[in-house]
Amino acid sequence: MNHKYLKNVVSLSFDKGKCTGCCRCAEVCPHGVFDVSNGKAEIAERDLCMECGACALNCPAEAIKVNAGVGCAAAIIWGWFTGNEPACGCSETGSACCG
Repeated sequence: MNHKYLKNVVSLSFDKGKCTGCCRCAEVCPHGVFDVSNGKAEIAERDLCMECGACALNCPAEAIKVNAGVGCAAAIIWGWFTGNEPACGCSETGSACCG
C-alpha cells in the first residue's frame, strides 16, 4: 500500500513535452507516482512521491526533476526517527525545499 506524504509540497516536476515514452520512471518508482498513457508517462499521484530521485536518475530525456534527499521526504524520515510530526521547515526558513 502506498502512502501519501505531505500534501502539495513535493519538489517533483515533470516536463511531458520532453518525455520520449521509455516508461523508465514508472518502472523504477517505488510508490507508483507515474502512469503510462498513450505511450507517454504522466504523474498519476504527485503526493505519493517520497523524493527518492529514482525517476529523475533513470529518465534519459531529462524530463523529470526532483530534489532527492531534501525537503519533505527527508522530513518524513526524520519524523519517523524522532517520533515527531514531519516538518521540512520551509515555512520557518523561507526555503524553497518543497518546490
